[in-house]
Amino acid sequence: MTSFSDLNLDPKVLKAIEATGYTTPTPIQEGAIVPALQGRDVLGIAQTGTGKTAAFTLPMITMLGKGRARARMPRSLVLCPTRELAAQVAENFDNYAKGSRLKKALLIGGVSFKEQDQLIDRGVDVLIATPGRLIDHFERGKLLLTGVEIMVVDEADRMLDMGFIPDIERIFEMTPFTRQTLFFSATMAPEIERITNKFLSNPEKIEVARQNSTSEQITQVLIEHQPKRRDMGSKDKREILRAVIDRDGADCRNAIIFCNRKTEVDVVAKSLKKHGYNAEPIHGDLDQSQRTRTLDGFRDGSVRFLVASDVAARGLDIPNVSHVFNFDVPSHAEDYVHRIGRTGRAGKTGMAYTIALPSDEKYLAAIERLVEREIPRGENPWSPPGQRPTESAAAEEEETPRRTSSRSRSRSRKVEVAPESDAAPVQDDRDGDDGQAARREAPAPRPRPERDAGRDESRGDNRGGDVRSGRSRGGRGRSGGDDRGGRVVGLGDHVPSFIEMSFEERRAETV
Repeated sequence: MTSFSDLNLDPKVLKAIEATGYTTPTPIQEGAIVPALQGRDVLGIAQTGTGKTAAFTLPMITMLGKGRARARMPRSLVLCPTRELAAQVAENFDNYAKGSRLKKALLIGGVSFKEQDQLIDRGVDVLIATPGRLIDHFERGKLLLTGVEIMVVDEADRMLDMGFIPDIERIFEMTPFTRQTLFFSATMAPEIERITNKFLSNPEKIEVARQNSTSEQITQVLIEHQPKRRDMGSKDKREILRAVIDRDGADCRNAIIFCNRKTEVDVVAKSLKKHGYNAEPIHGDLDQSQRTRTLDGFRDGSVRFLVASDVAARGLDIPNVSHVFNFDVPSHAEDYVHRIGRTGRAGKTGMAYTIALPSDEKYLAAIERLVEREIPRGENPWSPPGQRPTESAAAEEEETPRRTSSRSRSRSRKVEVAPESDAAPVQDDRDGDDGQAARREAPAPRPRPERDAGRDESRGDNRGGDVRSGRSRGGRGRSGGDDRGGRVVGLGDHVPSFIEMSFEERRAETV
């Protein structure tokens, strides 16, 4: 069995690893560290929770042990998609770099530019950053990337999913062509192959697990629910969430609850708090200080339920998470792998529940195609209070005939009054004989698009007399063609004189 001492790491690094309690490298670490120390580009693909961060941090510290950083010119660069992941990489670097003199700087949003500028001015060996904040510093003239020797892209596929492709390409072009590049990701979508072909030179590819696979340590359960009304779906899912938590009891020590939208994150967290559950939200619109406090609270156990958007789905190493809930089925199948990967880490078991509505069917199909397995269906522990399934079905059957008969009556009424008949003109008491003569002598109405016919038909229900006389838009034109001075059709009994004068003028022109 391979040990860290067999990987040619610096003795100080080995001592720091021993202090953390690790003795045996994971497969991704064993496969990536040796070629990285040889100066080769590395393309690492491994499911989440397998130790990718240490796979690039340990060789970086060893290789950067010799040399000295210059002001505003970092010697290495680590790009991360989110602030939380960048902060976690910085924390790992601090743990593994104990005993060395390497300096680091963390460039993320939500923190003062001034403090970050001061760190860069002193010179840093390792620069850990999110793409947006890195480019901000570069454009302000506070940073040069011409001295970068090693560049790491962590969670590369997530970078691309979040729309960072132009930023990543621009950052690559800012760095020297001779740099060493390390790409690490849990999934490697085909569309990023162009990026790897362009910026990696003959990389050593390490794939320690089937691409897009899920851990066998995670028990996956799908709970399907049919709400009575579409607008009740979110409320019902909150009831189901609480019912599952209560059913699992002490086994649910803590949990991450994932939602697709930030607004939903706030609603779910507020609902859990209202019902007495210890929950806090985390998403991109919150201040960085609040996000950091929430994550720290979840790690130390003072926060039991973390309600999160996908900002927390990628790469965060939060130990001992017993449960993951997909309150919303992710719209991107790859996100399912990353979400449930927050549990069942480091050889431990975990539970992953997904709550699905009928509208989620296409997303579920995409997930099952990706992971190449069907998610086991589980029992829904919640049902609407005071209503048994049989009662609900009986109520549905009673309501259905009433709704059907109502629609039938409405349609039959429209069919009776709307069409115009050439064979038997409809009597209209207001127009008398002149009105009937006008209809008999009037030319056939011009054909209209179906949408206009439907519109007039719907209007007819509210216009009583006009519809019964068989007139819609064409009625006014037919009356206008009558040279015997018939009434102005469709304006009621009290027609203003100036309107009658305009119609008299049209009659004279017609004659």
